[in-house]
Amino acid sequence: MNIKAFTLAEVLITLGIIGIVAALTLPALIQNNRNKELQTGLKRSYSILGQALNMYQAENGERITPDMNLQWSLKTLLMKYLKTIKDCGYGAKDDSSCIPNYGTDNENNSTNYTTYTGKKLDLQFFDDGQFILADGSLVLLESISSERLYISVDVNGYKKKPNRLGQDLFMFQVDKKGNLRPMGAAGTDFYDKKDSYCSSTSNNTRNGMGCTYKALTEPDYFKNLP
Repeated sequence: MNIKAFTLAEVLITLGIIGIVAALTLPALIQNNRNKELQTGLKRSYSILGQALNMYQAENGERITPDMNLQWSLKTLLMKYLKTIKDCGYGAKDDSSCIPNYGTDNENNSTNYTTYTGKKLDLQFFDDGQFILADGSLVLLESISSERLYISVDVNGYKKKPNRLGQDLFMFQVDKKGNLRPMGAAGTDFYDKKDSYCSSTSNNTRNGMGCTYKALTEPDYFKNLP
């Protein structure tokens, strides 16, 4: 009786083909999975932060607005309405911070955040308060004047890459009515018709700050990251 079977050479060839296919497809699958996680994290953070602002209003009868000029007190106020696991200080020349800001001297920053296209990022809009939420995301605040109130979030935490604006670091703006708005929407500070704040071809030093609106509204945004 003849028993048909694969020869050793045939098995090795088949395994080789499977290995080649895996090598070609696995990186894309990993990248797609990571991008999906970032998209989910952004939507979750948007919801959590919005709920915190709503809880403040329910308890105090008013919205948080820029003209309250909260400055460094904003951190303590927001943490009351969020589940946090670590207070990271403030950031401005603060060695105890998760992300210390030493001005333009980013060589000394513990984590090198970059713009949308990978250039050094000035951390001046992220150093008025920092804390880590229960899901591991890092919240960064900016409330230095009566005109500016930004809430930013690194949706996968500062210890995980890419640490880029518009990829895992996203900015929101609290407007004069107390609404939490995704940065890059019309009327926010980093909205630009020419896309200088969210473009793979822009050389703007703040490129990426206006990407949040796109990330929330464009279905293929995370598939086309630079």
